[in-house]
Amino acid sequence: MAKGYWIARVDVRDPEGYKGYVEAAAPAFREYGATFLARGGAFEALEGIARSRNVVIAFDSVETAKACYNSEQYQKAKAIRQRYAEADMIIVEGYEG
Repeated sequence: MAKGYWIARVDVRDPEGYKGYVEAAAPAFREYGATFLARGGAFEALEGIARSRNVVIAFDSVETAKACYNSEQYQKAKAIRQRYAEADMIIVEGYEG
């Protein structure tokens, strides 16, 4: 079964408020076995419109990635994030080829 990945591009408006999202989301990430592959590190924009923060999170499967996103715990965290940041998020299926 292919892994599932969250890819998030985020512009944080209020770094102090955003810390509440990070704290609130952590239990959901632990519950669903999330592994952070990139978490706001340095980047170079090559094409298109970049956001200031980029995050890639691996899950065991697309189904697990979706379950984490749709979980009650993450939805509470999402409500906090939306107060302090603008984000584009997708779930993508990993390549097993």
